[in-house]
Amino acid sequence: MALAAIALPALTATARTDLLWWLAFLIQLAAVPGTLLPLLPGLALLPLGALLWPLAVGWSVGWPPLALAVVLLLLGWGAEALGLVLGPARLQATRWAYVGAGIGLLVGLLGLLPALPFGGPLLGALVGPLLGASVGELVSAPASLAPTVLLRLRRCLLVGLAVVTGMLVSRLAQALLAVVGVVGFVLLTTLWGPSGAG
Repeated sequence: MALAAIALPALTATARTDLLWWLAFLIQLAAVPGTLLPLLPGLALLPLGALLWPLAVGWSVGWPPLALAVVLLLLGWGAEALGLVLGPARLQATRWAYVGAGIGLLVGLLGLLPALPFGGPLLGALVGPLLGASVGELVSAPASLAPTVLLRLRRCLLVGLAVVTGMLVSRLAQALLAVVGVVGFVLLTTLWGPSGAG
């Protein structure tokens, strides 16, 4: 409470609390599109926004939204790790498939894929990792996993699809967690908070 009073001295206590609540809410709301677009911060915005609430009302009553945001951030990191690892791991993908997917994502987002005259960075975010993972796997996978050229190409394409599918599932899970975080913040601060946010 003292920190908020120092930062916003000209406002009344209620106006400071309302202003910090709305600022926290808007920061958390930005987490939803941030989880869907790879270059924007996503779930990390939940604890950042929720941190403003204890500063407004005090730690003793303002900690539950912050605790919820941290838990959701950790769950989001777990979802991302599982989404990126489980599918390709089942196909015994090499680490170069992941490196290729990362490079492909960057190239796709920057719009450097010449084969994409439409769709822009969103389509590039899907096609880039698919091509990058497939090429990375093609270059580095041992021949024993797929003895013929056609089987090797098929396997590389499957690895690319597994990487992209894992990315999509992880992004959707994170978007859902972001929505839960925003709704949870609103409920914890307005319905069960010390004075509501108005």
